[in-house]
Order: sequence, then C-alpha cells, then structure tokens
Amino acid sequence: MTRTVPGRTDHVVVVGAGLAGLSAALHLLGAGRRVTVVERDELPGGRAGRKELDGYRIDTGPTVLTMPDLADEPFAAVGDSLRKRVELVELHPAYRARFADGSSLDVHTRAEAMAAEVERFAGAREAAGYLRLRDWLERLYRAQMRRFIDANFDSPLGLLHPDLARLAALGGFGRLDARVGSFLKDERLRRVFSFQALYAGVPPARALAAYAVIAYMDTVAGVYFPRGGMHALPRAMADAAADAGADLRFGREVTRLERSGGRVTAVVAGDERIPCDAVVLTPDLPVAYGLLGGAPRRPARLRHSPSAVVLHLGTDRTWPELAHHTLSFGEAWRGTFDELTRAGRLMSDPSLLVTRPTATDPSLAPPGRHLHYVLAPCPNTDIGPGAAAWTDLAPRYRDSVLRTLEERGLTGLASSIEAECVVTPADWAAQGHAAGTPFATAHTFAQTGPFRPRNLVRSAENAVLAGCGTTPGVGVPTVLLSGKLAARRITGARGPAGRASTSFSAQEALHDRA
Repeated sequence: MTRTVPGRTDHVVVVGAGLAGLSAALHLLGAGRRVTVVERDELPGGRAGRKELDGYRIDTGPTVLTMPDLADEPFAAVGDSLRKRVELVELHPAYRARFADGSSLDVHTRAEAMAAEVERFAGAREAAGYLRLRDWLERLYRAQMRRFIDANFDSPLGLLHPDLARLAALGGFGRLDARVGSFLKDERLRRVFSFQALYAGVPPARALAAYAVIAYMDTVAGVYFPRGGMHALPRAMADAAADAGADLRFGREVTRLERSGGRVTAVVAGDERIPCDAVVLTPDLPVAYGLLGGAPRRPARLRHSPSAVVLHLGTDRTWPELAHHTLSFGEAWRGTFDELTRAGRLMSDPSLLVTRPTATDPSLAPPGRHLHYVLAPCPNTDIGPGAAAWTDLAPRYRDSVLRTLEERGLTGLASSIEAECVVTPADWAAQGHAAGTPFATAHTFAQTGPFRPRNLVRSAENAVLAGCGTTPGVGVPTVLLSGKLAARRITGARGPAGRASTSFSAQEALHDRA
C-alpha cells in the first residue's frame, strides 16, 4: 500500500505545462479533480517546446517518441484519444546507424525485417543472436514495467516482490554491455543496443542490464513521429486538458508557495494568487525544492547525466544517406564514455545523433528546405566546462561538429545552412536545469527506483513532484508516467498491482529520504 496526500484535494494546481505536468493534469481531471495549470512560457511543452526560426518550426526537446500506448494513457483518463488528436507516423527504419568503418545498418523494430538486416550486415550467427536478444528484451520489459517503472515507492522494501527474482533471473543486475555481448559478438551491433544508457547518464560498461529496457523501447516497441513535430504531443495534451475543464494559464512564472502549517495553501505567480488544496511541481528539482524551501537530505550528493550541445540547422539541401534518425558513431567507444562521465572533456571522436524531421514532415521547413537536428553529448557543468565557458566554447565546438559530419560524408553541410540555433549546457542551466543538463539526475543504482528522489516530500504534506528528476526517470515515456504517478499520490487510484493507496503516515515516513 502506497502513501497519498492526506486531507482535501479538490483543487490541484500543477506548476509547469510540460509532458509531466500535462499528464498529471489529465489524470487528475479524469479522477474528478479541479485543475489549474500554471506555465511560465507562452506555449505548453516545457522541454518539448517549439521555436520558430525563419520559417522553420523547430522542436526544442526530444525527437524520439516510443511507447505510444503510454502516451495515450493521459488522454484515455478523460475519455479522449491520442490518435484522434495527433497523426503518428511509424518510422521505418527507426534509426540508421553509420560506423567509422563506412558500414551502415538500418534498425528495424519488426523482428523479421531486423533479423534480415542483421544477417546482411554481420551474418546468420549474429541474426540468430539478435532474435535471442529481442526475446530477452521483451521478457525484461514485462518483468519491469508495471512493478518497477510504472510504480510509486515509499521505501526500498517496495522492491521485495517475486518480479524482483524474475528480473534477477533474467540477468538484470549484471552489466549492460556484457549482457548484450552475450547475444551479439559484433561490436558495432552491441553499440546499437547499448548506446541508450548514455541518456540515462551511465556508460554501458557500468549500467545495470535492467536499463536495456530503454533499448526495448527504441528497437522493439517502435519509433514514431507526430505529424507537426514532437511539440504536437504536448499541444494535443493541453487541448485535451482544456476540453476536460482544466484552467490553463500561460506566461506566468510561479515565484512562491503560500503555506499554512505543513500544507501549501496557494501558488503565487507574479501578482496572481491561486488557492489550492494540493500542488504538483514539475520544474527541475533545484527549482521545485527552492519553492518548497530546501532540498531533502540524502546520503550522498546527486549525480547528473551528461549534457548535450544541440545544433538546429535549417539548410537548403539534405543528404540521401540520412534517415529520419541517424546515429553517426565514431571509432572510439569506451573512451568516449570516460570523457563524458569521468574526465569532463568534450568527445575527441564524437558519436552523434542526427535527426531530419523533414524526412517525414516537410511542412516543418519552408518549401524546398530541410531541417536537421544534431545532438552531441557533452559533459555536464558539474564535471566539465562551466556555463560561463560556453560563451567562447560554443562557436568553436559548433564548427568542430560540422567538420566531423562533413568528414563522415555530409559534404557541404556548413555552407548549406540558412538558419541555425545552437543550444549548450549554458542554455540548459539558464532554463533551470541542474548541472546544465536536460537529462536530469543519472540513473545510477543509488538514484533509481526507491532510491531516486521521491515524488512525495517531507517538507509539505500536499505537494507532489513530477518530471524526469523524480520517479521513474528520464525519457518521454517515463516522464509521462511520472505525471500519472504524481496524480495517483493525490487521488489514491489503484496502482498496477491493484493495491489501493493509503494516506501518508509518520511511521511510513521513517523510510522516506526524499
């Protein structure tokens, strides 16, 4: 039985209209609560925002949508439907991987197509290994999803369940690269099924094999693109919330919370005071904790994921070798992760993600033009260059990334650029993201599941957190789940195992470090 907010919860104010906040709002509306959403920007989306630049419509956040059934859950909570509001295009291939030796692999999410591609690329033995890996990924996902990902935890004791033994039997507590390597011997293929750990903030050599569930989402469950760009998802969620009765207030930054005893009684945004019975806070953890009056005690300081430099490029041409998503791998691998997570240096031989959304939706650029998004992982500001250093570093690194891509076959990329926007850790930091990273706290073992910062806090009995810094973690599917989990803390809705929630008690709070 999990804890919930005690007392009256008729009117809930959700701070932030990003994916987590909108998910929480829709689930709360579906449970009969009155909901006000307060957002500092003029548009919904948060990290999944939109920038208009010389006729180019740029997604400022995630570019990959997986697990559309999870994205549909907030809509279903109010009797609506994602697919009624958004046209989803399944991508084939989901990715194209290009390697330093000149080889290329199309990553398909359908078993037969991918097995055939792996056989072409690396032979029949590797194709058979891929099918075994796929079966393992599916079993790993089933063992984790409803018990350890789509779940609120009050203490580590919540892990004690038969599914934990199933996860252990699947090798989930071994190392990710070793486990993937037990199925695939080709080093290039192993990268395709383990690089995702980087966005969880942990190198594959140190990541738990359980994190292969991210590879399941990317390489088995399907990769989709919403017509109109990724921003179409939060825009549709905001429309659904408004139609279900939510009061959406944009262009208002929350500056403080009014309190009486241990409860938040009102949210203050500028000169506007909004009384409430409960509040859901979705800003990055330092901002949320600042509003609450301080961060909770933890045994050790939080570690953050690497950050990223993103080049948004509007060009007058494109390159046929680029799929919608293209992974451009350098020759280096283990050394790259050491640079990003330990040494705090920029990648000397970078691996890059190049997204070409106009391959699927040409309307995102002016006629005859193309939009390219280049993501270059980089150290966060805790261990790498500080925010101030990026003033001088940004133009040099931008040129270096463009040179690298030109050397890898995108000849004429730099000269084709008509409009551009470069985003660095300094920009992420200015938006309130701790350590200058949009990927939040790393998914180390000590920061995962019941050890991750909790969505219930001790400093306010009717405040709940949502977003990538809290349960369950980083990524579009998990952030959407975080909104649902936050709503459950307020409504007492039944969890995945059919267990009703109970009110917060002092005895249970002894287990609560967040």
